[in-house]
Amino acid sequence: MIRTLTASLVALSLPAGAMAEEFPFEPVQAVMFDAKFQGDVVISSGLDDLESGGPRFSWTGLLPEPDRGWPDGLTWRWASVTKQVMAILVMKQVEAGTIDLDKPVVTYLPTFRSPNAGTATIRNLLQHRGGLPNPADAPDFYSADFKGSRDPLTGFCAGPVTGAPGGDWAYNNCDYMVLGAVLEAVTGLSWDKLFMRDIAGPLGFEFAGAYPGEQFTRWGVIDGAREQPSDLSTYGAAAGLYGEPDDILAIDIALMRGELLGPEALAEMWKGDPALGYMALGQWVFEVPLKGCAEPVRIVERRGDVGVVQVRNFILPDKQMAVVAFSQEKPFDFGEVWQGSGFSHDLLAAAACPQGNP
Repeated sequence: MIRTLTASLVALSLPAGAMAEEFPFEPVQAVMFDAKFQGDVVISSGLDDLESGGPRFSWTGLLPEPDRGWPDGLTWRWASVTKQVMAILVMKQVEAGTIDLDKPVVTYLPTFRSPNAGTATIRNLLQHRGGLPNPADAPDFYSADFKGSRDPLTGFCAGPVTGAPGGDWAYNNCDYMVLGAVLEAVTGLSWDKLFMRDIAGPLGFEFAGAYPGEQFTRWGVIDGAREQPSDLSTYGAAAGLYGEPDDILAIDIALMRGELLGPEALAEMWKGDPALGYMALGQWVFEVPLKGCAEPVRIVERRGDVGVVQVRNFILPDKQMAVVAFSQEKPFDFGEVWQGSGFSHDLLAAAACPQGNP
């Protein structure tokens, strides 16, 4: 199979020589080549990068696909980065006074049939501590063969619970499917339309949206063969968004600039809890050493994995940097940043700590 590989340094408004000195293009590019990375990576190292013409660093290394007309191959499935977006939408309603993080779900969804409806709070759902049933335990939940109901209020997610709310966290898409219903109840808009109104519209996204609205989403390739087609709309508010890598970068920058949330709401959303593995609200927030950096670096991480496609979204607020990576091919191991090695760590270290990486 022929592979295409390109990497580009966006010129922005600076002379090429000046920016090449400012951004560590070669070390970052070396990480891509060493990993034989197949996918897209975009990096912003300033809060005005997108206004100046694009991301500071943009890499495309994609396996070829048939030409399907315009616009072809512009979008990726965002997978569970959708949950990070949902957390932003929830926190916007917290700021507006329409949602209280510590009120039970039944406050907003009186017809929610779950046994935990009166005890699981909005915060519990954001942190996967609601005790709701898990679609992963129903192998056909995302397939056309599913015979049950996906209605978040009365269907599978309202069924027998796995435990009492507030205990250890257990990853679960039902939590965010129910949060989508909460948002609709308090705003009168479905979660996907709320995304368009409050995030995609103000930030000027051209191709972002929720499935099934996109037919040109990138394929995933596993062991050299195309993955089997699937209905990505079944993931709903848990993993149902799509868009360009630059769109996620724009969300990250808007958060750091205070354009989507005020400082109190942002601090609440980014408060990582050590007792929960540094889970915050819809993302993980922690400090770790990066090779080449003199001090530990605070990192906001959101990851996603649907089918073969994997995504990582890293925000480094204190360095005003964001890194978004989509992998098209499995097997591929991103590694764990906190382990001090692997693709994710090496990518962040090369981009954020160039002074310490010869």
